[in-house]
Amino acid sequence: QVQVVESGGGLVQPGGSLRLSCAAAGTRLKPALVGWYRQAPWKQREFVVRIAANDDKDTLFSYSVKDRATIPRDYAVNTAYLQMNRLKPGDTAVYYCYLVFGSDHTYWGQGAQVTVSS
Repeated sequence: QVQVVESGGGLVQPGGSLRLSCAAAGTRLKPALVGWYRQAPWKQREFVVRIAANDDKDTLFSYSVKDRATIPRDYAVNTAYLQMNRLKPGDTAVYYCYLVFGSDHTYWGQGAQVTVSS
């Protein structure tokens, strides 16, 4: 079984920064795509970002996080990160990492709670 392990959520002040991590367990294969969706209470799940593992220039960001988020990658430990800066209360949500292997095998993380509040 492939498991997606997430970490890095927490409470942060408005204007602060936070880094989420995402890694695969149970496989030695590398994903083709890495990304995040988020879901706030009583709201529909929202796309945040995705990046192609073989080309970090092939990156798509949602308008809501554009210019405030990046996805650095630690190839030594095969981990992707969602670095979010200048956080707003509207960024409060559960963030779900997903990994796509091959063309259509998608696996999801357990979710990481991000709360932006003063």
